[in-house]
Amino acid sequence: MPGCPTCGTTHDSWQKLRVHHRSAHGKSLPNRECERCGERFYCGYPRKYCSEECRYESREIDHSGASNPNYSGAKETTECEQCGDAFDYYPSEKAGRLCPDCVDATEWQDPPALAGAANPNYDGGMVELTCDICDRRFERYPSNVGDGATLCSNECRAAWLSDAYTGSGHPNWNGGPTGSYGPDWRQVRERALERDDYACVLCGADEGDLGRNPDVHHIVPVRAFLDTPVTTVADAHTLDNVVCLCPTCHRRAEHGAVSTAELRHRTGVGHTPDIGSA
Repeated sequence: MPGCPTCGTTHDSWQKLRVHHRSAHGKSLPNRECERCGERFYCGYPRKYCSEECRYESREIDHSGASNPNYSGAKETTECEQCGDAFDYYPSEKAGRLCPDCVDATEWQDPPALAGAANPNYDGGMVELTCDICDRRFERYPSNVGDGATLCSNECRAAWLSDAYTGSGHPNWNGGPTGSYGPDWRQVRERALERDDYACVLCGADEGDLGRNPDVHHIVPVRAFLDTPVTTVADAHTLDNVVCLCPTCHRRAEHGAVSTAELRHRTGVGHTPDIGSA
């Protein structure tokens, strides 16, 4: 059983002895040893020295070489891969390959050759292809070859799009033409152009900007009137269901980028026809 170094009493455990010494003698038992003088002392947190004097005087200790607490074998000797001279290096830094003189020199540091097959991402180079539009042979990297049409230029791409996106190939295809617009269409079209001053109601582009009159767009599509048993194509041709748009704004409206409410507001009429009320 541990005994008290001050009064000699014995205790069942070191913990009880420490509690006794702190309460009976007003001082905690030492739990650390000074690295400089070896004196034991108490501290509630890790500490190397018993006093500031020992801490300052410890700076005079030689910590070079093997005396350094981080010493791990010092330098090793190897041969320079560039010039063949022997040199020393610290293993903790990196594997020795070049001596200091060769590291300082730059003329040997040629950039690696990464062209063609020497490139780590090389996958065989360009492949030869045939254009689906003009049959011209051309080369292209495999990464730029898709599963769709093979086209050699922007001109051929435009020609392919013009053909592929016509009729049923267009993403907005909805069953083909609606047939003749009937005799009433020309009259309501002229009235819409006059009402909208022969200009796009959204951007203001007129005949001078477009080189022609703007388009006259059905706010509720003609097809919607044909799909109901109680309306006809003539029911679509009302002044409150048409509005003048330039080709660009017309495409936006056809693709839903302009709301029906906005177009209805631009007509100045305030409502669109109710399909099925005719």
